[in-house]
Amino acid sequence: MNSIDSLSAQQLRRAATIKEQIDALQNELGKILGENGATRAVSGKRTMSASARARIAAAQRARWAKVKGTKPAKATGAGKRKMSAAARAKIAAAAKARWAKAKAAGRKSL
Repeated sequence: MNSIDSLSAQQLRRAATIKEQIDALQNELGKILGENGATRAVSGKRTMSASARARIAAAQRARWAKVKGTKPAKATGAGKRKMSAAARAKIAAAAKARWAKAKAAGRKSL
């Protein structure tokens, strides 16, 4: 596609003429359909409220859960498991021992 800098004067005039024809046809279409119909048909943009998007998203999640055979997950995060303090301490001690062994061998990575 040509950039506007590389177009000749004749091409720019032709583009301006075509743009004027498009505007005239859109105005004529507006008169035929009525201004409300023409404006909506030309713009093509619609907005959706946040609550509507939330309803659609929840319905889609429910459909996927139905397909997968699972119930929709609760938003509270009830399914998370917690590690005990003793288990965390055991893992930390093992990691420190691995790093001490690696450093003693002169390595900078495991």
